[in-house]
Amino acid sequence: MVRKRPLVVLTRKLPDVIETRMCELFNTQLNIDDVPMDREALSRALATAEVLVPTVTDRIDAELIAAAGPQLRLIANFGNGVDNIDVDSALKRGLTVTNTPGVLTEDTADMTMALILAVARRLVEGARIIPESEWNGWAPTWMLGRRITGKRLGIIGMGRIGQALARRAKAFGLQIHYHNRHKVAPQIEEALEATYWESLDQMLARMDIVSINCPHTPATYHLLSARRLSHLQPHAILVNTARGELIDEAALTRMLEAGQVAGAGLDVFEHEPAVSSKLIRLAKAGKVTLLPHMGSATTEGRIDMGEKVLINIKTFMDGHRPPDRVLPGML
Repeated sequence: MVRKRPLVVLTRKLPDVIETRMCELFNTQLNIDDVPMDREALSRALATAEVLVPTVTDRIDAELIAAAGPQLRLIANFGNGVDNIDVDSALKRGLTVTNTPGVLTEDTADMTMALILAVARRLVEGARIIPESEWNGWAPTWMLGRRITGKRLGIIGMGRIGQALARRAKAFGLQIHYHNRHKVAPQIEEALEATYWESLDQMLARMDIVSINCPHTPATYHLLSARRLSHLQPHAILVNTARGELIDEAALTRMLEAGQVAGAGLDVFEHEPAVSSKLIRLAKAGKVTLLPHMGSATTEGRIDMGEKVLINIKTFMDGHRPPDRVLPGML
């Protein structure tokens, strides 16, 4: 007897090689046009799917989960974080939730280092000058940025990505400092020559560059509040490739406008995909570098994510615990 293949609904278009394998293994509903699903479309998907494969832009909240059909068994997130899913509500409903950890570490660390360099050396500003025909030749005091060698880098969140960033930053001659819920293992600290700060406030007040690399949870919402941001030195640079909700974006904008912080590099935003007009105006003035959430955007990374989704679904459907199951205690 041939077992009926489960209905797997993809909320966005995934790499072709992943979609092809999905269709071979499962009864798969693709999003060919790659149009983001609105709430009504998500509700319809949850009403029919046995497995839903959402992305970071899909908000699967308690109300949607409560209204899901009885056939829904697994939410296999295409993403490292799960802050887009109400995991507690899903588990209470008897649903399993998985994610795709570990495969985006190097890509995100690369982009974080790139943003540090871009802000410090004014790369985006400079890249616009020749195409806009505004270059009159080299001058000794024109387009001056800041040297990063010898500066202090404070990393908020010393997990996989934070450590990968620290390795890169150390090669550039930066002094590594970090704040984390717990100290990392002594051998890691020694290898990175990293200094641990139990107090985030005290670390912020002493850093030249600050990078946010921790997950977004209810406990870390606005981790960098207006009060905490006020501890930054006027020459400091702030970089965020984690989640926009970690920063009080309005407070940061006010500080950038007032010159109370030297610059910022943001790959994520508090109200994505909306970006405030004030931030856009500051970007045009060279005060902030804005990227469209592309920290993990490599072909290899997206395929690796898709392969993890496939493994999680196949393992679950074969009656085993998927390798990347998410539980509340892990958040």
